[in-house]
Amino acid sequence: MGFEPVSRVLAGRAADNGPAFTFIDYLDHPDGVGHTLTWSELDSRARAVAARLAEVSVPGERVALLCPQNLDYVTGFFGALYAGMIAVPLFAPEVSSHATRLVGALADCDPQVWLTSRTVLPAIDDLLEQQPVPRPKQILAVDTLPDADFEPVPAFADQAAYLQYTSGSTRKPAGAVISHGALAANVSQARAAFDVDKNSTCVGWLPLFHDMGLVNLVALPVGVGCRSVFTTPFAFVRKPVRWLTMLSAYPDVITAAPNFAFDHAAAGMYEKDRAELDLSNVKAIINGSEPVRAETVRDFLVVAGPLGFRASAHRPSYGLAEATVFVSTTPPGTAPKVVAFDRTRLGPGERAVLVDEHADRATRLVSVGRSVGQDVRIVVDGRETQDGVVGEIWVHGPNVADGYWRQPERSAETFDGRLTGGKPDAGWLRTGDLGVIHAGELYVTGRLKDLVIVDGTNHYPQDIETTVQQAHPAIRRDRVAVFGIERDGREGPVVVAEHSSHVTLEDDLAGEIGRRVRAAVSQRHDLRLLDFVLVPPGAVSRTSSGKIARSATRRRYLDGDLR
Repeated sequence: MGFEPVSRVLAGRAADNGPAFTFIDYLDHPDGVGHTLTWSELDSRARAVAARLAEVSVPGERVALLCPQNLDYVTGFFGALYAGMIAVPLFAPEVSSHATRLVGALADCDPQVWLTSRTVLPAIDDLLEQQPVPRPKQILAVDTLPDADFEPVPAFADQAAYLQYTSGSTRKPAGAVISHGALAANVSQARAAFDVDKNSTCVGWLPLFHDMGLVNLVALPVGVGCRSVFTTPFAFVRKPVRWLTMLSAYPDVITAAPNFAFDHAAAGMYEKDRAELDLSNVKAIINGSEPVRAETVRDFLVVAGPLGFRASAHRPSYGLAEATVFVSTTPPGTAPKVVAFDRTRLGPGERAVLVDEHADRATRLVSVGRSVGQDVRIVVDGRETQDGVVGEIWVHGPNVADGYWRQPERSAETFDGRLTGGKPDAGWLRTGDLGVIHAGELYVTGRLKDLVIVDGTNHYPQDIETTVQQAHPAIRRDRVAVFGIERDGREGPVVVAEHSSHVTLEDDLAGEIGRRVRAAVSQRHDLRLLDFVLVPPGAVSRTSSGKIARSATRRRYLDGDLR
């Protein structure tokens, strides 16, 4: 089958009056109100956007998406592709916690046009007045543009479709250049891996500016021709059962979420909700974007299993923006696999050792399966390792980005890994993640740059974070950051942990928490903490997808912002 960009696929459905995208609005309606675009309406609106873009810019220029998470976002994205321009999926300037990311991305790619919605125009004006961002030539509200005839500009495989700005970086913002060919390839790979067809329904709440949200809720439905039903991250966080309700309401559901969402959904379900939920229609829930916890897989099945959810529908997966999104997933029809490894033997170049899951040194890792349509290698010092040896995860395939926008040195460092004796021997994506192949499946062990090295021994921060959050009930789950610093010529770990919102913190309680955390880390990891800092809810830095941003938290700690 030849290359076919998703924009051309959409244009080919111009006569289809079936439902394409449904946005469920919970902002003014607690029970949710659905707003739907048919394929024909989406095509027509995208042409209207493209026609206006063609009047103010030219193909190949950048177009920033600053729409709210609703149907305007979908319309704007495909309008930019129809116009032959490079979309830059960002977000409306409404969330102050992401303001730095928005400003950095806009400054980096300097888009000529900003697409937004009428209701957001006042916030756009404030952004231009208050932040050091380059002023665009034109600001267009996509929901005010009249219908217009427009013939979509042909798209080629090596032509840039959009810039995917990565989350959580402490360096200059990096926009991964995703070509039309890479997007089409990743859609095809995901389609095969999760058995998505025109009868499926892609459901979710992930932010559309994030790689997993954009592909699973926007590109994949168009590529396959199935319906997409989505809401906002805020709607989910405020009332997580809404996600499960959406999963219950549609056939053959494909959905995706980071690990924390499963815990949040399970904890936010009340007895009255159970009678109204039927999760037997869920074909696949992709668990990715952050480390998958064995406890989360177990606990979610305990809650969701009685509602018809099958263990085999839980699909732990691995991906990253530099590979468009999708890299690997667990085989269909099998429950998630959990293997216990000796956590002290998971350093780069070491052979992973299996242990009893109850052993003192055990760390339980969840398989993220196998790649589909791309090559994955475990590499140490430029050479592929044997199965069972830990190393950096390298990826090669048609879905890999072309590099970072106008950052040649950084692009070469990340996208031109040289594999000695490998085929191919160049052009490998160096993910920065550590992993191991065991029994033919991939296990992600941690981030290469996050390793805490003390006296020559590698310690994974996520292992220490798990110990910390279990040390005292006042510590918030998944709101702990561990990182290494150097003090008096010696490197050691620092812990920054949020306390629960329902806790009134007093000196005696803070002292007790600190003592218990230090004792637990010492006993389980044979480590002495250089510092333990207890902070209020929301103080630990997180990425746009909800992952703990250790490097950013470390920088704030060293700057004295967290004391």
